[in-house]
Amino acid sequence: MRSTVFSVLLAAASCLAEPTIFPANKATNVNPDTHLILTFPSPPKIGTSGLIRIYDAADKKLVDTLDMSISPSPNPSGRAPNANGQTKQPGPADPNDNSKYQVTMIAGVDFHFFPIIVRNNTATVYPHHGALKYGHSYTVKMDPTVLTPAAGAFSGFTTDTAWTFTTKAASPTNSSRIVVAADGSGDFNTVQGAIDFVPSSSSKRITIFIKNGFYEELVYMKGKNNIIIRGESRDKVIVGYPNNSAFNPPKSGPSRRPAFTITQCKSVQLSSFTINNYFVGQAEALLVRGEKVVLDHMTLSGSGDAFTTYGSIYFADSKLTGHGDTVLGYGAVFYLRSEIHSIGPFTWTRTPAGQHGNVFVNSSLISINEPLPWTVTEARPTGQDSKSTFARLPRNGGPTGVSNFPNAEMVLINVKTSGVPPEGWGPIQSAPFDTSNVHFWEYNTMDLDGKPVDMSKRHPVSKQLKLPTDGKTIADYSNPKFVLGWEPVIVGP
Repeated sequence: MRSTVFSVLLAAASCLAEPTIFPANKATNVNPDTHLILTFPSPPKIGTSGLIRIYDAADKKLVDTLDMSISPSPNPSGRAPNANGQTKQPGPADPNDNSKYQVTMIAGVDFHFFPIIVRNNTATVYPHHGALKYGHSYTVKMDPTVLTPAAGAFSGFTTDTAWTFTTKAASPTNSSRIVVAADGSGDFNTVQGAIDFVPSSSSKRITIFIKNGFYEELVYMKGKNNIIIRGESRDKVIVGYPNNSAFNPPKSGPSRRPAFTITQCKSVQLSSFTINNYFVGQAEALLVRGEKVVLDHMTLSGSGDAFTTYGSIYFADSKLTGHGDTVLGYGAVFYLRSEIHSIGPFTWTRTPAGQHGNVFVNSSLISINEPLPWTVTEARPTGQDSKSTFARLPRNGGPTGVSNFPNAEMVLINVKTSGVPPEGWGPIQSAPFDTSNVHFWEYNTMDLDGKPVDMSKRHPVSKQLKLPTDGKTIADYSNPKFVLGWEPVIVGP
């Protein structure tokens, strides 16, 4: 009899698929921005019921709750379908948006977010931003229905001792160089945690150094100056998030659809890491609204409007990939020795009066011969193609269609191209739109082998610069100080 009971218990135990956890049970010296990570023997499935609760171990006070019955977003797949199954431009957010869906606050801005993201066998739990503090011990409780492994059963964490950890006593003492490490070995586990620690409008230079790792998180940096964010290596520091205008629909205040946002900032340098947005549609990898922003040896990958720009930006030795209007350009941006890969138009250039626009020098613009990804559906598996023109100025806004960007500027100097149609530019709105101040200019445009391209069918609004007639113009636009109004300086490691 005892043997039979033991066999039954042993069989039941063998059916369990208990995960390894991070932070480990009874861990100490944990950064309070930590995620909760569970690694199973097989890929787990996220449940639609159950709670994750975090308690202060000292007084048993509940400090955070994630309710899995609440949807992350009105469009958690990142697709807002219309009648033909394509992703459409979503309407304004529901007035009850924040009470019906998951919401976390970052720098005073409300974002929809995923309480759990699963990659392969690992489930990462995201406590609400800022919920955990220094100098506290916490108990994690998780209902078994929160996660279901592909094989075996998950018993959850239901006692006061199954998963506990204690955070560091205090924040870092070295405020000039901050280290981010996903494994908890740095000052912070997340990029956002490090950014939050940096004081607003700092007068001294602060470096955030990111160790190699995968950082799946929304990043929103507001009102920070004199910051360098540097990765340990460009291809092994991956910062990104699945986000777009369907997942975080438009509402008053700032745009919430980028994976990484820099806004109201000055003298910021990003160096040697990758930023990804994992959704398609209007889905920036990076939105910049700031002055004297430098991108150096960066890799950006987004979808529509993959790089949205305001202010003044120096973009050097970097790579950008997107899916049409890959650069949504309101800013003055000087691209040097960089690559832009695009499905559809490389830019929608919206230069305001009184400043310069998108200037590409010794760079490459390479078309991706694929359909726009948000147009690919079960009903239309081939999707919709779009020409990879340099810039477009279609009819935009207003019932009469006369509202547009009459000062749009995009200048190409010694640029190599691939897959660009013979007209090069467009579509461009015709009369009554006045294009006399539009600067769509090229000098020495080449194919990838360095051979001159045929310019005979270029759009009539564009202009081909020539020597010696346009020598001063070519020299001016080859100078980043002329374009940006300041001399870029890249600070090395």
